Amino acid sequence: MVHPVQSGFSSLPPSLREASYSLGKSKWETFLRVLLPNIKPSLLTGIVLTFAHTVGEFGVVLMIGGNIPGKTRTGSIAIYDEVEAFNYHNANVYAGILLALSFSILLVLYAFNRKAGQSKFY
Repeated sequence: MVHPVQSGFSSLPPSLREASYSLGKSKWETFLRVLLPNIKPSLLTGIVLTFAHTVGEFGVVLMIGGNIPGKTRTGSIAIYDEVEAFNYHNANVYAGILLALSFSILLVLYAFNRKAGQSKFY
């Protein structure tokens, strides 16, 4: 998430920030109303990359969160549990649901990113 956002901020011309300051806006208001709207595609790219990484995260969740039945069950752990129990049909169903959900979310974010990329503020 950090790299796309950092890249988005570095691609902005300094004149945007300077113009906002010269018009009497505070640093916080400049950040919220000038800088963030102009890096919307970079933010969405970072969100997509972070989402894609965490959907399949398995090892860290299993080590840190554990596998407490009924409390800390993620999609990847549910698939793992079903495979361990030789319930391949249920594992395939879980994997299909995870794939469909991920594809849908990424499709919506991609469409939104494409729309946001067409309208430039500067």
